[in-house]
Amino acid sequence: MISSIQSRHLCAVLLFGAFTLAQAEPFSFGLFGDMPYSDAERARLPKLIEEMDGEDLSFVVHDGDIKNGHSRCTDETFLDIRAVFNASSHPLIYVPGDNEWTDCHRKNNGGYDPVERLQKLRELFFRDDQSLGQRKLRLSNQRHGKQFSGYPENSRWEQGGVLFVGLNVPGSNNAIVNPRKPSAEYLQRARANRAWLAQAYARAREARLAGIMIVIQANPQLRAANAGHAPPGYQELIEQLRAETMNYAGQVVLVHGDTHNFRIDQPLLDPRTREPLKNFTRVETFGSPIIGWIKANADASTPQVFRFEARPYQPAQW
Repeated sequence: MISSIQSRHLCAVLLFGAFTLAQAEPFSFGLFGDMPYSDAERARLPKLIEEMDGEDLSFVVHDGDIKNGHSRCTDETFLDIRAVFNASSHPLIYVPGDNEWTDCHRKNNGGYDPVERLQKLRELFFRDDQSLGQRKLRLSNQRHGKQFSGYPENSRWEQGGVLFVGLNVPGSNNAIVNPRKPSAEYLQRARANRAWLAQAYARAREARLAGIMIVIQANPQLRAANAGHAPPGYQELIEQLRAETMNYAGQVVLVHGDTHNFRIDQPLLDPRTREPLKNFTRVETFGSPIIGWIKANADASTPQVFRFEARPYQPAQW
C-alpha cells in the first residue's frame, strides 16, 4: 500500500520526468582537483587538461587545492595556475581550496593573512561572471546581491535539466581556527553559503530540474555527521544538505576533494530510517599523488541522472 507521502513523492518524480524528457539533452563534463602538488604534477597538469580537451565535454570543474600545503602562497603561483586553466579548450570552473588561502598563514606558506589571499584569488580567478578557459561559460555568482555580496567564487549554472553549484567550503575545518570563537570571516561566509545553497534548491524545485550537483573542496565528514560528530565547520552545512535533499524529488550529488581518496558512495543517512538517502550521492575526486579525472555524464531522462567514469593516471599517456 502506498502512503500519501510516497504518493506525493511519486507524482513529483513523474513531473520531473515529464519535464526532462521533453527539454533536456544528455551531456558530459570533467571533474578533477587536489593537484598540482609537486613540480612533476605541475608539468603533467597541461597534459591532463589536454586529455580532457580531447573529449566532448561541456565544461570541466577543479574542486580546489592548486598547490600543496607546504609551499608559498605567492601571486606568481596563482598566476601560473590561472594561465594553465585558461589554456583549457573547455570552460573551466574553479572552486577554491584550503591550500591556497585557509592555510597560507603557515610559516612555510609565507605567513600570509588568509583573508588577504582569498581576496587575491577573487581578484585573479573570479573577476567577472565568466568561467576560465578558452571557451567561456556564463555563470551566476554571489558577487552582487541585496542580502549577500562579495562572494564571486560562489557560482551557479544550468544545463540539460541539471543545476550546478560551486561553494567556498575549504578544508581545515572551513577556516575555523577556534570553534568557540569563529572569525567574522567564517560567520559571514557561512551565512552567504547557506543563502546561496537555499536559493539553488529553490530554483531546482521551481524549474523541476532533475538534478543538482554541488561542488566544494572540503571533505565535510558526512559519515561522522550522521552521529552529529562532524567538525563544527561543516555540521550546519551538512544538516542543510540533508534537509534540502529530503525535500527535493531529484538527484543530488556532492563533489569534493581534500582527502585524496577517489570514491563514489551514499554516506548520508535519513535520520528517521537510518537508511542512506537514495537521492544523495557523494563523489570524491582523485588527489595527489594519484592523478586523474572523472568523466561525468548527465542525462535528465534517466532515474539516476548522473553516471561517472574514473580516468586515473596512465603513465603511457604522459
